[in-house]
Amino acid sequence: MRAPNSIDFWRGYALITIFITHVPGIIFERYTLREYSLSDSAELFVFLAGFSLRFVVDSLAKQPLAAAVYRLAGRAITIYYAQLIISFLALAILAGAAITLEQPYILQWHNAAAAFDNPVEAHIGLVLLRYQLGYFNILPLYVVLMACGPTIVVIHRLTPWALLPISLGLYLYTVATGFNLPTWPVEGNWFFSPSAWQFIFILGFLLAGPNGFYAKLSPRTKRVLFVLAGIETLIGASIALGDFTPDPTLVPDPKLFFVFDKTYLSPARAIHCLALACFFGGAFSYIERYAAPLASYFSMLGRNSLNVFCVASLLSLCGQVARYAFNGRWEIDWLVLGVGTAGLGFTAWVTEWRQRHGGRAKAHIPSPAEH
Repeated sequence: MRAPNSIDFWRGYALITIFITHVPGIIFERYTLREYSLSDSAELFVFLAGFSLRFVVDSLAKQPLAAAVYRLAGRAITIYYAQLIISFLALAILAGAAITLEQPYILQWHNAAAAFDNPVEAHIGLVLLRYQLGYFNILPLYVVLMACGPTIVVIHRLTPWALLPISLGLYLYTVATGFNLPTWPVEGNWFFSPSAWQFIFILGFLLAGPNGFYAKLSPRTKRVLFVLAGIETLIGASIALGDFTPDPTLVPDPKLFFVFDKTYLSPARAIHCLALACFFGGAFSYIERYAAPLASYFSMLGRNSLNVFCVASLLSLCGQVARYAFNGRWEIDWLVLGVGTAGLGFTAWVTEWRQRHGGRAKAHIPSPAEH
């Protein structure tokens, strides 16, 4: 078991808060990041995914380019498999709940109706990632981002200066035009536009590591950025707490530049996510010093994020069913939180136990999906 570190800790924090916010109405939802911030754990999770990808790419720097491309493509396939598995399990949970509670309405939850009313096309859509269930739409974004991993490593090795302009250009085009991938057989668009969210992913990649942009800044510049990040964090918290949401009908075109849209990662959300990362990035040392068990638990979750995320998604759906069955009683909320945190911790522990006893721990190179 590795010692806790800040990346693992904050990724574990993001996983816990994603689990909680995926149980709408739970009393603990009011204490999560999105209640006090313009951005939420989704931005943090994607940013840290890009951050950890940089460490993986740097660890493969001495290997041939083809080997690095093969490795990253393999991780994308693993995440794709995970998305298929949890989607089919989620449909089984909804079907079981509908039968057990004698409530056919549950079959319509979270965009699931198509899977039961039109299973042939829905199954094709699931395999193509064009049909996504509500609350199970983060991994499809992650699949696309990791599928771009080979392209990222090629650009990073051959023309590293081009990565940011390409990413920024694609982001600005997406926000200006509202470009997104379509869904099918249910008409609509992806909840997370990959061409917009790649920007926060690439920013994490470029800022990370000893050779990243942030490491090259002078101490004085870092202090200035810390102060500015603190001011931005307070401004974002004030806006979130005051619910000062811009009226889309009153802002100029292109409107996505001025609203707080999550699908297209509007600039206000992206900037606030970066401010939070800069302002709270150094807090881990204090957390580890004064709350060591919490730091160890969150870090364990973060080290095994793919498995933990999959289990968190399924447990949150079970929590939704439990709250529905018992009319949202506060005792059930505590039970959901207790079972969820224990289940996520057990998942992470079993994953590490298998690695140790499988003889792979010493030679293992952590990947973004496993972090």
